[in-house]
Amino acid sequence: MGLLDILFGRTKPVPPNLDQLFGLPAAAITLQTSTGYRPTGTGSVCFKAAEGGGFAALREEVDRLLALDDGKYTSQTDAYGYTWLIRQVADDDLAGLATDLHGVNSALVDAGFGPALLCTLVAFTDGTHPLGLVYLYKQGTWYPFAPTGPNRRDNTVELQIRSTLETDLRIEPDLTRWFPLYGAPGL
Repeated sequence: MGLLDILFGRTKPVPPNLDQLFGLPAAAITLQTSTGYRPTGTGSVCFKAAEGGGFAALREEVDRLLALDDGKYTSQTDAYGYTWLIRQVADDDLAGLATDLHGVNSALVDAGFGPALLCTLVAFTDGTHPLGLVYLYKQGTWYPFAPTGPNRRDNTVELQIRSTLETDLRIEPDLTRWFPLYGAPGL
């Protein structure tokens, strides 16, 4: 970073620490024994493609990933223009899901699209209520998201999950970065 970057308050993006995804299986055990939330087997990677030539290259990389393993992944675009690559596995194969999500993220980062990555989400349920554990690439941290309906969330549950998992995962300390992901795959 140069002097002008410091003077103008510019920062370089932090490269994502994708190995954080491998802490998820151990955290899921803690989550299930402490709160009753268990994995649903759904995980997704969210990214926002820029316009122009970079978008075309990103779309080609995504299409290549989708073609791997005979439809192993599906894709959807939300109302905000974010693309979600979705992977569904057996609900007891969280280690396999974490590996697959890591593979997608690594392929996008290796292709030069790390800055386009927004988050990875892994869905859980207690049998009645959904819960998402969200990994923020730019922060290298996790946070819980507990939707209760359209544009509603349960902050009490989210804070409970934070205290339950803070020894297993790097939890995002700034609550303003715990943005809602209403309508995200698996929730």
